[in-house]
Amino acid sequence: MKDYYKILGVEKSASGEEIKKAYRRLAHECHPDKPGGDEAKFKEINEAYQVLSNKDKRAQYDRFGSTFENNGASGFGGFSGGPFAGFDWEKSGFGGFGGLEDIFDIFFQGRGAGRPVYRRGSDIEVAEEISLKEAMKGKEIRFNLRTSVECGLCKGKGHNESRGFSVCGICGGRGEIREQKKTFLGNFSQVSPCHACNGTGRVPNELCEKCKGAGRLVGLREDVAVEIRPGVVDGQIIKIKGKGEAGERGLPAGDLYIRVRIKPHPLFSREGDNLILYKDINLRDIFLQKSIRLEMLDGKTIEVKIPAGFNLRNDFVVHGKGITPRGDLIVRFNLITPKKIDSKLKKMLEEEEGE
Repeated sequence: MKDYYKILGVEKSASGEEIKKAYRRLAHECHPDKPGGDEAKFKEINEAYQVLSNKDKRAQYDRFGSTFENNGASGFGGFSGGPFAGFDWEKSGFGGFGGLEDIFDIFFQGRGAGRPVYRRGSDIEVAEEISLKEAMKGKEIRFNLRTSVECGLCKGKGHNESRGFSVCGICGGRGEIREQKKTFLGNFSQVSPCHACNGTGRVPNELCEKCKGAGRLVGLREDVAVEIRPGVVDGQIIKIKGKGEAGERGLPAGDLYIRVRIKPHPLFSREGDNLILYKDINLRDIFLQKSIRLEMLDGKTIEVKIPAGFNLRNDFVVHGKGITPRGDLIVRFNLITPKKIDSKLKKMLEEEEGE
């Protein structure tokens, strides 16, 4: 039985990206058009990649080995007791078909001839926590982000441009390969982008020695600057175009999304553009109509007076002092009664009651 993992020189737990990198490296080394190339080895490498790069084929290979395509029961075991019971799939000519997903691939997979099938960089989302004060005043933050970045040696191309290109030996320059598929509906020809040249019909004569053809490396995207504007709300997302993961072989980078989280404040809360402040107040200050000092979110202090006849159950509003100039500061008083009433205050209350 052929060991496709051994042929590509990867572990069984290898990721799809690791398998692709191993294939590109070996295909470049063994290409029949290169001096010392090995056509038989090249075909073997391509066969291994065609299986391991396909999620469904790889799963079947891991289960049944290199003979998995001849296992007529794979993917359709559920038919044993249904209307297909007793049907001889081998004699019908459909013994080697795969699951229904293969049929959907045949009918709905687009052709990639002449078009590169490299991938744009992935978008990245990170969270940034700020204080309520910073949400009111705004803030610029800078940080380093570990992700895939453009290869500095080849400038993201993945190859040495001065060495040029050759016609792809797998697809003959067409950029696509044709495969025969057996399904219970019959035999179908499936055309898909060539994995050797990624649908371009040509391969570089010399891959970049640093990124091995990927055009990108894992590294730090340094000095990412984000401007958080005044009035930002909790959960708001800020988009920075082109600061995500680098694309393959010079394709555009993804975008960076910053999700802003605002830390709770011990004294203030927020309702839209308004700031809410809970303030303790005692009876003496009310009766004497003293000014009440309020420390604002920005550290400044203002003084307010409670007007005569004011109902303490109502909100006390200071206009224009919210999280933004459009908002207000809303003070909600908490009346604190004295533990002991002195004689002067008691006399005053009694006189007030007698009037």
